[in-house]
Amino acid sequence: MSQNIIANKRIVKSKLQMAQTIILSLQQELATYIAEGSGPFLAAIYDDKGNLIAKAANSVVSENCSHNHAEMNTIKAAEKALGTYDLSPYNLSLYVTSEPCMMCLGGIMWSGIKAVYYGVPSKDVEKITGFDEGFKPDWFNEFKKRGITVYGNIEVEVGQKVLEDYIKKGKKVYKPERK
Repeated sequence: MSQNIIANKRIVKSKLQMAQTIILSLQQELATYIAEGSGPFLAAIYDDKGNLIAKAANSVVSENCSHNHAEMNTIKAAEKALGTYDLSPYNLSLYVTSEPCMMCLGGIMWSGIKAVYYGVPSKDVEKITGFDEGFKPDWFNEFKKRGITVYGNIEVEVGQKVLEDYIKKGKKVYKPERK
């Protein structure tokens, strides 16, 4: 269990314990999703009563769509399940196996999600996979200003192992070609 939790708000032990349980479960489930062709990231959205609203994996490669990140797929599924583009009335939390990239941060902010809990930090994702997480200046505080709580670095070691195994298996990491 990671002991280097970071947050943009005072850490509430019960919320952290729930996040650790959910993220560990997502990390463990990810092997099945990867075997079925998904990318190495999985996200889930829960309501404030602990009910699962939506869960989805990264499907960029399998669906040939660069914005099909786990977070974006999960937000889309939650909006469909709840019949709305505005998730803010539902007091929802997003749990994700790794820190959201630049694109996903925008999607999270505009979706109405109230809290984000993530596993592996971007610096480790980039080091292990080579994926460019993007320019994310002071996003922790920007989310705090908008009332979005963030806890990070949850179950990092388990998540790092999942990413390392993904790379060792020769799975594709999508990256636009840069010249």
